[in-house]
Parts: sequence; structure tokens; C-alpha cells
Amino acid sequence: MAQVTYTEDNIRSLDWKEHIRMRPGMYIGKLGDGSSADDGIYILIKEVIDNSIDEYVMGHGKQIDIKIEEGEVYVRDYGRGIPLGKVVDCVSKINTGGKYDSKAFKKSVGLNGVGTKAVNALSDYFKVQAIREGKTKIAEFEQGNLTKDQKVKKTDEGNGTLVIFRPDENIFKKYKFRSDYVENQLWNYAYLNAGLKINFNGKTLVSKNGLLDLLERKTSNENLRYPIIHLKAEDVEVAISHGNHYGEQYYSFVNGQHTTQGGTHLNALKEAIVEAVQTHFGKFDRRDILSSIVAALSVRVEEPVFESQTKTKLGSTDMGPKGPTIRTFMKNNVGEELDRFLHRNPETKKALEKRILQSERERKEIAGIKKLANQRAKKANLHNKKLRDCRAHFSDGPRKTDEEIRLGTTIFITEGDSASGSITKARDVQTQAVFSLRGKPLNCYGLTKKVVYENEEFNLLQHALNIEDGLDDLRYNRVVIATDADVDGMHIRLLLLTFFLQFFPELVRNGHLYILDTPLFRVRDKQKTFYCYTDQERQNAIKSLRGKPEITRFKGLGEISPGEFKDFIGENIRLDPVVLNEETDIDEVLQYYMGKNTPQRQDFIIDNLRVEKDEVDQDEEEEIAEIAAEEVTSELTVEVE
Repeated sequence: MAQVTYTEDNIRSLDWKEHIRMRPGMYIGKLGDGSSADDGIYILIKEVIDNSIDEYVMGHGKQIDIKIEEGEVYVRDYGRGIPLGKVVDCVSKINTGGKYDSKAFKKSVGLNGVGTKAVNALSDYFKVQAIREGKTKIAEFEQGNLTKDQKVKKTDEGNGTLVIFRPDENIFKKYKFRSDYVENQLWNYAYLNAGLKINFNGKTLVSKNGLLDLLERKTSNENLRYPIIHLKAEDVEVAISHGNHYGEQYYSFVNGQHTTQGGTHLNALKEAIVEAVQTHFGKFDRRDILSSIVAALSVRVEEPVFESQTKTKLGSTDMGPKGPTIRTFMKNNVGEELDRFLHRNPETKKALEKRILQSERERKEIAGIKKLANQRAKKANLHNKKLRDCRAHFSDGPRKTDEEIRLGTTIFITEGDSASGSITKARDVQTQAVFSLRGKPLNCYGLTKKVVYENEEFNLLQHALNIEDGLDDLRYNRVVIATDADVDGMHIRLLLLTFFLQFFPELVRNGHLYILDTPLFRVRDKQKTFYCYTDQERQNAIKSLRGKPEITRFKGLGEISPGEFKDFIGENIRLDPVVLNEETDIDEVLQYYMGKNTPQRQDFIIDNLRVEKDEVDQDEEEEIAEIAAEEVTSELTVEVE
């Protein structure tokens, strides 16, 4: 083995922007292309807006204007503006900022002085403008390099800061901002800062009642068992109710940061709720109290410690260097207030007790079959032919596995041996797992969670994901449905969507569920090969090649060779996220698509039926539409014996 020299020549010092560009995952998590809510381009937006929010919290500026056009982001606040002599330093020198003085920014998220520097370094264009007391200063950068440093000038504009940036396509490959992700992100800022006006691409987002508004928008009042309980104290705000859904549903925040993976503050909230209910009623199991709960939590912690750079999970145990523990704080400010609220509101107390008793009955009903099913799953896991696992897992934690690797962990849910075989051979064994379905899964709409344990395939799937008791130990960040692009494949996709929405809606709400896009056509000649995902792409490929190219129509995933598949699930992977909008009512969606044949769905199919024929008389067209409607609706609703 050749000996490797280790001399002074091996030692290299990187400047701030080189280090950020070489190791972006250390600063913004995974890069991504915008198909996931935690992709880097959204973290860049967040880092800029966080500074504007801090100004609002300090009492400066009541409005933020945000625009996104053709991949370029514009953020203008009306706070005090960066001190003019420090404009360049604040966006280009690590450990330079105004948040180190805890008196000025006592409970801010961005305390590391990195935020806008990372945005600057990872953008091929970055502009910052500060306006203070009738004067303005502008600086422009490319990939962190200063290109224009204008002198201070007079201006009539109001105080504040403007940042414009365009992510670097060399780092964020083929990125695209999804407006629904950005809007959800901005709504969270509005809920956490009641009264703040956010203008985004022509829309105005504002909240008057904070987390009460958040929970009202995220849930349907018809599905809540009692009116939302809204509690507020210094440094904490909570909104709580119970619904008819399965699982627990939480929206937690620390100093304005959306902690999608929870942390010590969320654990403390659960403990406080359980203890308050048990003390008030003198009984009840923790599992029954938290079952079907929906809650939002916002807490402000001094000098918070997070478990990763992207700040999605709180690790702090205390409210601050001289503050109480978070557990004690939550017990005193939430638990005791909840107990008092129940004493003052007997109708809510009665409805809460009824919901808990229902959860208790349901838990005891499935206890026996759950035990047997888990024993079978444990045996199957020893030699589970359905699961080809990967080495890294999302539940590993940042100390065991690099953040970017954890965020890249993916499981593909496929149907049939041929499709599973291609993906298994092509996958990255470090981060990509495969779960094979035997055939079409059960239509579980309208069934109780008992079916998850009675159906061996569903039980093995929930154990493969490790989501039986919630998302705390979810093994894969991305759960990808990978089915053929034909009628059967679409049907399987719909049945799997029903399974997750019915029993594990938090998996979808937290942005973990995706659909895999695979090419429909391969167009090639001796020199070039194009993989086309739409008919338009196919036509464009044909035009770009001379003569008569070879055109292959991929009818199923099994027809794509492992060599080709490697590209489709690697760096160029195309994923369609399953997104639940603010107003989405899961029960209504499932009833419409998966319930018994509804007149509305039949009318929709008839109205949207396309007949590939030049001339069809009206009577014949109506007859064809009626037959097709019956066939398609029966296809969508599998009768369960």
C-alpha cells in the first residue's frame, strides 16, 4: 500500500464563502430542487426573513413585502435597517451581526451570525440595501464575492432592509420554488406574529389571533370535538383540541422557528397536558389522552440549542441560562392553566372526557390483535423479504449520521417483483430502501385502525417505517410511492394515499410523502438519448434528433433497466410531493374519491371524459360517458368484505 504524504502542503485554509459552498449541508441541510419543504432554497428564504421578523418582534416595522419571480427572491422589511457602515460586513463576515447582545435579541433564532452569509455565498446574485434616516447603502455580490459597493446616498424611502437573491444553479440543480410551500412558511410567520402584515406575490397574509387562527385553518371545525382551547402566558402560547383523526397532530415553534421534529418543548407540552388531565379527572391512560389530539405550541427560549443546523428539533432543557427547566415552565404555565380552563368550561370538559373514553375503548378493542400482529411483524423483520433496507436512517440522529444523509434517506414503495428488482439494483444502499407490495392493497377508507394490524401488508409497512406510535422514530425522511404510470399503477397509488391519509395524516402534513416521476418515453439515436416525462418532451426530443429516432414507451417500472433507473432515482430524481393545503379537509377528500360511488364524482368523470374520435353523435357520447363513469368509479371503490 502506497504511503500518503502528510506535509504543510496538505493543510488548506478556506475563507468563509469557500467553506459554505464546499459544505452547504452544514449550514442549510440538504440542497434539493424545491420538491421538498425542507430543501435548501426554502431555508435561504427563511434565513433572510428571520432578520425581518426579529425587527418586528423588537417593535420596528409592521409589514414585510416578499416577491418570487423566475427563481429570484425579493424581501423588503420596514425595520430600522442595517447600520450603513456595517452593511457589507453583516452579509459577508462570519460571526458578525447584531444578535450577540442578548438584551437586544434575547430570544432570537439566528444567533450564530451565519444566516445571510450562507444565502450570499450560495447565490449567484445577492443584493442588500439598507435604508436609515434618509440615507441608503447598497452592496451586490456574486457567489459571495463583492462586485459593487456603492457609497452612502440620500433617499426618500422609509427605513428598512431590502435583500434580493437568486440561488446558484451550480449548487441547487434545476431548482424551482413551489408557491404553496412558501405560502405555508409565510403563514407560520403570520400566526406567530399576530398583527404582522406579509405581502406575498399579490396576497396579504395576516393573523389576529395567533395560534388559534393556525389551528382553525389547519383543521375543520366540524371535525373537532370541542372549541379550540387557546392559552397564552409570557413566552408561551398554546392552542389545543381533539378531532376524529388517527394519531397526534402538532405544530411546534421555538422563537419563531418551525420545529418539524419537535424536541424538548413539545415533549414537555405533552407531559403537561397528560398530567393536567389525569389530575383533573383522576384517571385515564396517557395514550388515550393524546390520541387524536391536535395542538399548536409556540415558546420563546433564551439562547436555544438545536440538534441540527437546520433547527428542526429543540435540544435545550432550560428556558435560559438562569431560567427554569422547560418541563417545569410548561407544567406551571400550560398544565395549571388547562386545569383551570376545564373547571371554568364544563361543556368542553364533558366533550374532552367523551373523546378520551372513545379512544380508550378503541385501544382496548384492538389490543389483542395488535399484540399478535406485532409478534408476527417482529418475526418477519428478522427476515423481511418485503423490505430491502438501507444503512442510514432518518431516526439515527445528527450525532450518528450526517444531517444531509439523514434528510436524504428514502424508502420506495413498489408493486411487483420486476419493479422492485430494478429499483433495488439501482438504488444507493446507503440512503435508499425498497418495500415491495404483493399486489393492490386494501381500500381502507371508512375502516378503523384495526385493519392496519389485521392486514399483514399494512402492518409490515408501518413497522418498516416505524410510525406505529408517531413520527418521532420515523426511519426515512422521504416515503416515495413508486408505481407504474398505467391504470393499475394509479389505482395502487390512490389506495396507498388513502392508507396514509386515513391512519397516518401527520406523515403527509409534515411533508414526508412523495410520488416518484419516471419517464414515459426514451427517444434516442446513435449519438444522443433523451428520457421524456411528458408527450411534449417526447416531441421536443424527436425534433432535436435527425432522421428517425428510436422511440420506446415505458409501460411499467420493470421495463426500465437498473442502469437507466440509477439516473432516475439519483441526482436527477423527480419527486412530486403530496401536499395538504391549509384548507384541505382530509375526510371530505377521502369521501369524494374513495367512498361509495358519489353522484358528484360520476358527474365529474362524465364532464371530463375525452373521447378520441372525430365525430360522435350526442346520444352515443352520453352512452359512452355513462359506461366509462360506471367503470372508473367502480375501479376507484374496491368493495371490502
